[in-house]
Amino acid sequence: MARVLKRSAVRIFSDVIFAIFLREIKSTFTDKFGLSWALISPMIMITAMVVIRNPFDGGNTHSMPTAFFVVYGVVLVQFFLGAFEKTSNAIQKNKPLYAFRQVQPISSVLAISFFELLNKIVLLAFLALLAYLFKFAPEVTNPLALLLIVFKVWVLSVSIGLLFSLSACFVPEVNKVKAILTRPMFFISGIFFSLQDIPRKYWVYVDWNPLLHAVELARFYAYPAYGSVGVSAFYLNITTLTTLTLALCCYQISWKQAISR
Repeated sequence: MARVLKRSAVRIFSDVIFAIFLREIKSTFTDKFGLSWALISPMIMITAMVVIRNPFDGGNTHSMPTAFFVVYGVVLVQFFLGAFEKTSNAIQKNKPLYAFRQVQPISSVLAISFFELLNKIVLLAFLALLAYLFKFAPEVTNPLALLLIVFKVWVLSVSIGLLFSLSACFVPEVNKVKAILTRPMFFISGIFFSLQDIPRKYWVYVDWNPLLHAVELARFYAYPAYGSVGVSAFYLNITTLTTLTLALCCYQISWKQAISR
């Protein structure tokens, strides 16, 4: 007589996430160009922006090397947009799997978002290797705080992505709005400029953006002399926590209706 293995709800939930995670890895690694582009794209953007900015500040931007000034901006903003884009499509992408009662939309969201987090960890390791090979000496004064910034950006992007993913199940046109909203993020999140480059009277137009606070704080934790004028860790924390709470509440209320549409 066959023996039936009983698994706890937590074990089933983790197994489902891991299975979807492996499915995402398999689908990504079959696209060799897409995988390579995930590493090449940030490198091209970083190189172009450093070349453009260097003549203006002589290779040093507000007491930190221009190369690393750009790196922190590009990596964090691309990380946010990448995780947001993948998460916002997560529920619809794996909709056929919801026929199995063990699979819930949140499993898909978590698996895909964890995969994006792993992607960016690999990218950071690759950039660190390049810095070592080219004899750059990056300074990271507060590595723990820097890692927390990366984690907060990830939580923020996944939370907003979950809200958009749920909304798209009811109103598909939300995807068009999403594209319009994400395009300006490259320009208002401090990739190429610092908040210190902008006159104080214009800060009100950009400092509502929590991603700008994350980028500026990451630079500050790496190079304290850079300063943290105009940004607030408290604002970033509150925005992230509020968005996460809102996303989880909306999910709890509407996930069954979302997958039945």
